[in-house]
Formats: sequence, C-alpha cells, structure tokens
Amino acid sequence: MAATQVLVEMGERLRRQRKKMKMTQEETAELLEISTTFYGEIERGNKRLSIEKILLVYKKMDLDPTYLLTGEITSNKMLVEIFKDCPKEKEHILEQILIYLKMLCK
Repeated sequence: MAATQVLVEMGERLRRQRKKMKMTQEETAELLEISTTFYGEIERGNKRLSIEKILLVYKKMDLDPTYLLTGEITSNKMLVEIFKDCPKEKEHILEQILIYLKMLCK
C-alpha cells in the first residue's frame, strides 16, 4: 500500500474517532497540542503524526495505535468493544458463547 493511502486511511480513522467523541477539529487539535490547520491536513492524509502525537491520540482519544496505523482491531480490543456495546442483561449470553467457542477450539 502506498504511503499516501496509509495516511489517508489513518486520517479517516482519526476523523471517525473525533466525530464519535463529538469533537470539532479545533477541539481535537487543542487536545493534541497542534494547530487546527495541521490537524485538518492530518485528517485529509496530507500530513503525518509523530510517534509522540500517536501516543497522545491513544491517551487522550482512546484510539489504539495498531488500529490507527493499520485499521486492524486486536482480538482483546475487539472483545472489549463487543462487551462495551452489549446491554448488561445480555452479557451472560456473550460469556456462554465464549465458553462454547473455547470448547470448540480444544
């Protein structure tokens, strides 16, 4: 994959997280301690984040660096997301499904 495509996809993932957090570009730029113009360029895939800023995105925006860079969700993160989106009264069903899946893998 071309470097520019990677930057475009990273920018899209960053934009989705910002919108999920109901933040403006200005608010996000302030959170990441960068200018609004620079942040906009990052979302459009024209500029790249430094390692320090990627870690800041992780700490302040709860966006996993692996997901930000590759779009891949790690298995533990995926389970956390599934349980987070599940209503409390249905968690026991998910737990039973996981137990069943574990038995199938043996």
